[in-house]
Amino acid sequence: MKIEIVQLENIRSHVKTTVPFVRGFNCLVGGLGCGKSSILYAIDFALFGDPLGRSFDYLLRDGAESGRVILQFTQDGKTYTISRGLKRRGKGIGQDFDELKLLEGEKLIASVKSEAVEEQLKSITGLEKDIFREIVWVRQEHLKELLDIAPRERQRRLDELFGLSDYEIAWSNIAAYQKEYEAEKKVYEKDPDVAALDKLSREYNRTVEEFSLLELEIQNLTKKLSETKRTFEDAERRLKALEELKTTVDELKRRESELKAKLVNLEDTLASIAEKINAKKLSFEGLTQRLNTVEAQIKAYKEKLNEIGIPADKPIEELRRYLLTFDEQMSSLKAEQEALLRNLQADERRIISLSLESRCPLCLQTLNNDYKNRLKQTIQRENMERQKTISHLQIEVEELQKLKEKASEAISNIQALIPRMEELKARIDEEYKTLTELQREFEEKQRLENSLRTQLENLRIQISKFNLSELENARKNREQAFKQYYMLDSEFKTMESRKRDLANRIGEIKERIDNAQKKLEQVEKINKAIEILGDIRDSYRSIQPKLRSEIVKVLRSFVQQTLDSLAGGEGSPINITIDETYTPYVISESGVEREVSNLSGGERTLVAFAYRLGLGHLIMQTKMGRGLSLLLLDEPTESLGREDGSIDRLAEAVSRLKSVEQIISVTHSEAFAEKAEHVIRVEKENGQSRISIEK
Repeated sequence: MKIEIVQLENIRSHVKTTVPFVRGFNCLVGGLGCGKSSILYAIDFALFGDPLGRSFDYLLRDGAESGRVILQFTQDGKTYTISRGLKRRGKGIGQDFDELKLLEGEKLIASVKSEAVEEQLKSITGLEKDIFREIVWVRQEHLKELLDIAPRERQRRLDELFGLSDYEIAWSNIAAYQKEYEAEKKVYEKDPDVAALDKLSREYNRTVEEFSLLELEIQNLTKKLSETKRTFEDAERRLKALEELKTTVDELKRRESELKAKLVNLEDTLASIAEKINAKKLSFEGLTQRLNTVEAQIKAYKEKLNEIGIPADKPIEELRRYLLTFDEQMSSLKAEQEALLRNLQADERRIISLSLESRCPLCLQTLNNDYKNRLKQTIQRENMERQKTISHLQIEVEELQKLKEKASEAISNIQALIPRMEELKARIDEEYKTLTELQREFEEKQRLENSLRTQLENLRIQISKFNLSELENARKNREQAFKQYYMLDSEFKTMESRKRDLANRIGEIKERIDNAQKKLEQVEKINKAIEILGDIRDSYRSIQPKLRSEIVKVLRSFVQQTLDSLAGGEGSPINITIDETYTPYVISESGVEREVSNLSGGERTLVAFAYRLGLGHLIMQTKMGRGLSLLLLDEPTESLGREDGSIDRLAEAVSRLKSVEQIISVTHSEAFAEKAEHVIRVEKENGQSRISIEK
């Protein structure tokens, strides 16, 4: 059982509150008096409807005329909702049975009558009120109650929960029956007909001789009637067997129809899956073609890079760095151009200077005209060579610029195509996985179809074996046997009437003898009954300790396993033994038994928690054949503190506990709530409780 939602209306400090719960460790956290425990009281009221004390004063909100609790829970994959209401009547408060409803999903399965709801709820969850309040719901300051009470009181209470107290009650009740039988025996022994039975028998034997001939005739008829009756009963059994066989065949035909319907649905499903497979294949082929196109484009751009002289198998960043080499080469050529241009300009200025003056522009010496002209010609020739070199360098720069642009374009295209290629590959992988899964599902459905067809064929073979004509023949035989039996029975009754007429003469004596014999037989039965009751009492007295001993062994195993699970391998292990009063003891490393009261507060809380869980699992296994699935804890951190880490250890232990499907704990400790999977904060403002979900 797993609680999903609890709705409270006018319950204690809750005016209208909806509390959601989840699987695992849930924690209601808040300050004192804010309305946390009220939610647990509401759960108890919704499930069982009985007050914890003499009245519902503790549950209905002060000043409210009515209240209601709606509890939604799941069990075995189904969702159930139970609603109970309270109503103030004069000075008292009672259940409002008009609000009492139990639903499975949207279907109403019980309402109004508390007994009907209780019966349905028990059949669904297996929970009983005593087990819930003793084991499932650990109320505030009650965690260690079973450890602290006297051993005999603990034994009595747990014997009741395990059903062992029934043997003690039976042992006491049987003594009263023994006394009644002994008193009845004394009355029979004092009866006058019993004391004079021999005299009555002799008188009866003398009188009965006249009756013997008729008795003999009746005996013969009785034998014949008995044979006829056996024939009739055989025919009756034969007819009944064939009718049961017909019912079985009808059931087989119903199953045949179901299998046919399943096969039709399965064929539709296979057709649908086949269409999906074909669609996926087309999609896979399309993506593959697109991938091939992209890869071909990338390959073409890499070939261009190789033609340019750039190794295309390098990463994109490294290819980008190759572009920088073009810039470096062009910068070098441009620098050389500028140097030549400066020299050219300088020489032109020298020529102009020579034209204006007959002095060397460098050494300032006077030059004659021939030397000056030769010098001007030499400078002009050098400038012409420089101009050619500058033009040639300009061509090289332009060629490098073109190569750079081509390389940059190829690299950019490759960089743009690679993500598309990776995306296409990812999509192809995804499509391939989906296609594989569809093909696997198709094969499984085909195997299921073959299995269903085999089952259908077997059913048809079984149905074909039934012959309806055998049923009709059996009915006719039964009617004939009944007629024969009826005729003989009528004849027997006629002779019995004649016998009664004759018996009137000896009726009084026979009646007294029969009564006396019956009384003697009754005395024998009473003696046997007294003897049997004595044996039964002895058995009840001896079986209870044996059963308790076996329960204690299993309980010790449950508690130890739970304790080991809670401890989680941290610290020294705590080994437990349990005696016949269900009293747990801790076994030290030296093998000495110590009482649980000698443990520290945190250890006692851990042992008490494991003891409660072990009891809960064992009782639920005994009652319902399954373990404890729900646990409610009201302030389980009593005697624990944050300083020594005991609260953290208990919270950590509860969070590790996987044997219980759902734990709902109420606490004011923020440290304890930190370990919960689902935290519900409860706060109170202006006398009203409100909740908020933290995680």
